[in-house]
Amino acid sequence: MRLREQILEGVLEEGSRLPKETVLAEEFGVSRATIREALRLLTAQSLIRTAKGAGGGSFVTVPSAGHLSESLRSGIDLLTAADDLTLGELLEARELLEVPAARLAARRRSEDDLVLLYEAIPDRPLQLPTKEQFVYNRDFHSCVIAACGNTLLSIAAQPVFAVLQTHLSRSRLGRSWHRSINEHHRGIAAAIEDSDEQGAEEQMRDHLMWLRPYYEKAWRAAGRTTVGA
Repeated sequence: MRLREQILEGVLEEGSRLPKETVLAEEFGVSRATIREALRLLTAQSLIRTAKGAGGGSFVTVPSAGHLSESLRSGIDLLTAADDLTLGELLEARELLEVPAARLAARRRSEDDLVLLYEAIPDRPLQLPTKEQFVYNRDFHSCVIAACGNTLLSIAAQPVFAVLQTHLSRSRLGRSWHRSINEHHRGIAAAIEDSDEQGAEEQMRDHLMWLRPYYEKAWRAAGRTTVGA
């Protein structure tokens, strides 16, 4: 697709407005239907955005890690809803991604990373509404992944975590659960702060193993049939 190539090569700059469909069809020697399908695909790939109104049209955008991660999450959500993904597969993927991310975070973390990491651990989690407790939980894991300094790892790990957290947040969890989560996160953060790569890796693995039965319970409560091994 020549339009795609021009965007990725920088021939068409970010924010520039594409010509009308009739002009593009004439320029590339194809039908308007072909151009319309090409624009649809470019939109799905976050390479263009479409605006309506007097100043509307199709505008070039630059793909970001956030766009790619969100697109991947949508796909995982669909597969999960269709029971094409088991809980076991999601948990296995999460372990394969977040355990090495914790090790890398201990090796590469900056002082700013540590500040964000500790800010994501509330002092009094039991005094917070359940929804806010899950926001802290999300932010902590996002900070660990970001501190590892690997964009591809972040793109892959964030949507897997998001899908699992969505299911877990819909289940009923007691005060002891939230207290334990806080303690686990402090242990992981301390290992990362000490640049203890093995300790961060082991603590993250133990944390994910501890979470497994809670995910299984939430999965079954939601009527999911594919728990998996």
